[in-house]
Amino acid sequence: MKKILIVLIAAVFCFGVVACKDEAPAPEKPVQKAEVKPEAPKPAKKDPLAAWKPKFDPSGAEYNYILSNISHPVIEGVAVGYRIRDRVWEDSTGRLYVDFRPLAQLGGEKDVINKLKLGAVHGMLSSSVAAANVSDTLGIVNLPYVVDTFDKLDQFRNTPEVWEPFANAALDSGLMVVDFTGYGPYGWATNSPVQTIADAKEINFRIAEAPVNADFYKEWGFKFTVMPWPDVPQALQTGVITGLDHTAIVCNITKKFNIAKNFTELDYAQGLFVHLMNKAWYDKLPEDLQTILMTVILEESAKTRELTKQQQVDQIAKAKEAGVAFYRLSDAEKQELIKTTAPVYAKWGEKIGMDYFNKVQATLGN
Repeated sequence: MKKILIVLIAAVFCFGVVACKDEAPAPEKPVQKAEVKPEAPKPAKKDPLAAWKPKFDPSGAEYNYILSNISHPVIEGVAVGYRIRDRVWEDSTGRLYVDFRPLAQLGGEKDVINKLKLGAVHGMLSSSVAAANVSDTLGIVNLPYVVDTFDKLDQFRNTPEVWEPFANAALDSGLMVVDFTGYGPYGWATNSPVQTIADAKEINFRIAEAPVNADFYKEWGFKFTVMPWPDVPQALQTGVITGLDHTAIVCNITKKFNIAKNFTELDYAQGLFVHLMNKAWYDKLPEDLQTILMTVILEESAKTRELTKQQQVDQIAKAKEAGVAFYRLSDAEKQELIKTTAPVYAKWGEKIGMDYFNKVQATLGN
């Protein structure tokens, strides 16, 4: 009997196990994860200065001249920095390297001016509007209708009686004015056409961080905003400003005409890149390298001023082809601007030195 009972219990147990096995759900198939492809590497940003890399290794130079500029070397007045670099390297047989840094690599102009005074930067192709912050005398080239044409600019540079006081004006700050190049005559790039003074009063102009410019814009009675150059593109796109006080060369090359499709050829001043140099750094340079550096700067700057005249013609032609409309004020309205600038001439004549101011005016036939 016991044997029969044991056999029955065993049979029930086996049946239950089999039943459990039969009722158990089939194991789930492993979920196949989607294949994750590695993200394609983003293309490296194109170096805007790749075309201007030196064709030599500057690492063995005994002396380095760090030279700054805020703009792009497509502008002839900026590209001079590279022409100076290459000639100085060759003429010094690799002893002196001009380490040229355009495109504001070393900071904004006011910041670089401070570095230049301290000797952290050795040289600077400073815009003429920024240079007025170094010395009041340097502001003479920004005053409306004083040094306003290419011919007057040549006469100003080549007449020692008016050039030398300008060249020596920054010595109290420890800086030398070696020479200058340019970026063309100033006018107005605007969103809407400006053919009269009344039209101009409807525009909010961006002007440079220069005290002399602020003074004559106040006298002219125009709305204006003082703004660093790097802030201009966004301000123009968003309508914070509706006009730009600058030159046709710069406005076309830097695409400002993509938005401001009108240009009034005011031609009230020449845009210059004033070559400032830290005098203490220069004085420590061996005499033969001083001669080489100065000779190259003077010769290349003179050549570049001629190139700028042609670039002005070329860039205006390109802008017109692209649909930019060009205008001029009437002679009567130009005279009205000169008349209303009289208080600024008096104020800045005192700052610059009235004798020097009058000498410049007389020399240039104003």
